[in-house]
Amino acid sequence: MTDFLPLDMEYARLVTYAIVGVAIVLFAMERVALELVALGVIVALLLLGLLVPGSGLDPEPLLAGFANPALLTILALMVMGQGLYQTDALAGFTHRIETLWPTRNARTIALALLVAGIASAVINNTPVVIMFIPVLTAVALRRKFSARKIMMPLSFITILGGMTTLIGSSTNLLAAGVAEKAGVTGLNFLSFTVPGLAMAVVGGLYVIFVLPHLLPETVPDAGGATPSRNLQFISEVRLTEGHPLIGEVPVAGMFAQLTSITLRAVRRGGVSHVPPFEDITLEAGDVLIIAATRENLTTAFRQWRAFETSTAAGARSGGDPSAEFVICEALVPPGSRLVNNAVNPAGFTAQHGCEILGVERRSRMPRQSLAEIRLEAGDVLLLAGQSFNIDRMRGLQDLVVIEWTAAPVKSSRLAAHALVVFGAAVALIATGVLSPVLAAITGAFLMIAFGCLNIRQASRAIDRRIILLVGAAIAMATALDVTGGAMAVANAMVGALGNTEPAIVMSGLFLTVAIVTNIVSNNATAVLFTPIAISTAQSIGVDPLPFVVAVILGANASFASPIGYQTNLLVMGPGHYQFRHFLIGGLPLVLIVWVVFSLVAPWWYGV
Repeated sequence: MTDFLPLDMEYARLVTYAIVGVAIVLFAMERVALELVALGVIVALLLLGLLVPGSGLDPEPLLAGFANPALLTILALMVMGQGLYQTDALAGFTHRIETLWPTRNARTIALALLVAGIASAVINNTPVVIMFIPVLTAVALRRKFSARKIMMPLSFITILGGMTTLIGSSTNLLAAGVAEKAGVTGLNFLSFTVPGLAMAVVGGLYVIFVLPHLLPETVPDAGGATPSRNLQFISEVRLTEGHPLIGEVPVAGMFAQLTSITLRAVRRGGVSHVPPFEDITLEAGDVLIIAATRENLTTAFRQWRAFETSTAAGARSGGDPSAEFVICEALVPPGSRLVNNAVNPAGFTAQHGCEILGVERRSRMPRQSLAEIRLEAGDVLLLAGQSFNIDRMRGLQDLVVIEWTAAPVKSSRLAAHALVVFGAAVALIATGVLSPVLAAITGAFLMIAFGCLNIRQASRAIDRRIILLVGAAIAMATALDVTGGAMAVANAMVGALGNTEPAIVMSGLFLTVAIVTNIVSNNATAVLFTPIAISTAQSIGVDPLPFVVAVILGANASFASPIGYQTNLLVMGPGHYQFRHFLIGGLPLVLIVWVVFSLVAPWWYGV
């Protein structure tokens, strides 16, 4: 066996400090890919354990983060969120929020964040964030503002709300349990509501009014996102029995449900009615000639369930049911055999398995039905069909599929299934009937089993950065624990304040915990510092309850890194955040809540 150098635990502790420090700097600078830094941290700690056999830095505990229940919970919740997105299950709730102030984005965002913050006071903030992510993502998409402006504020506002009651966060309950075992009494539902509420109010003002301005507007290339276009497609809709437009009456010559679409004509019994529309009520059998952008046209067809009831659904059922249903654009090139031929939607579907949803023609906007339009070179067809049928069309000479325009179509056919699965999982997590990891994994399985999303869509919902970041974070926390590094830092920083006023000690304890919780997980920080807080209070002869509260609230102040709190990891993907964004937006909030706590807590507890 190789003879190792006589290295001791003190050396292992110092090297661990160096590894953690370098990792944080590299995470913040982002000169090196986050995934590479995370893997490098794990490799460095594994090698350190090899050099110091008795240090406790063995592969099993260092790699345990990849099987950590919190990580599995986050990944499963991401899959459930993707199921809600794919089925458009929250369209109704999203529409109500979106229509409150159509031109006032700031008011809409503020209201949504306020509701989320209040809810997180009595519901664990993780399910609250899960509920609001798909809603706010959809609102941001439709209102044309960056999701970056709202995802981090959503996480922060729920963390602040969770500071106000004992059940607002798992961290609160965990620290309270440790304190109770140590003999500290008096921690109840509202024990820290006053300082917690003060921090939530002041911090909430920062989150709502300041934080969005600190976050960048632009988002890096998402890789596969469809660029925005404003082309107008001519399409037609035949009103069959049960169609939601039947019975619509025009107001001032317009139909209320068609505000985002231009109604070119209504054809009834061979007669065309053109705008402005007066004294005409839409009936079954009417054919509407409409013009709209691809986005508005797709949204309207989805709301009318056209993708479930039209020939597009037939094309879907004729192939692999697990294949994605996509929408794309195809150009009619010069020399195509389609030129000068009328559009034949039924024949096209029979031949290619795809449906023609509309035709874009820049020269003019006809009031004809699709079957009456003769195609010209340069026309663009809007097509819908299963992904494998779209792939087969890429080799045709008569049509040129525009590659980057292909995008999956969300179908609301299974929206009810997705809502039931999601609602049940959130309720089980919030009430504590099932553990978060069991409820989340079961929910993700049911989402896939019911067909709300397929395996490919589920795998795309999982962010590899989060997997590696959590694995590295837990490895660093384990190393700091087994080498005594975390305890040494805690004792040194709290001990340095031991001869000062109790209020200053309590303030310093809060700040120390707030710093550590952004490096180690919040729960681990709470467990580590609660005994230290109790012994510190006893040594200076004061009630340990306020000091335990300082640990609880300080452990929740994990705003300056994505690894400090589970909700930060949840919003990291939807917000397209990098590590430095949490430093920029979260560090001021850590200082704000520290100042508020230092002013309010000593007064409230009489320290």
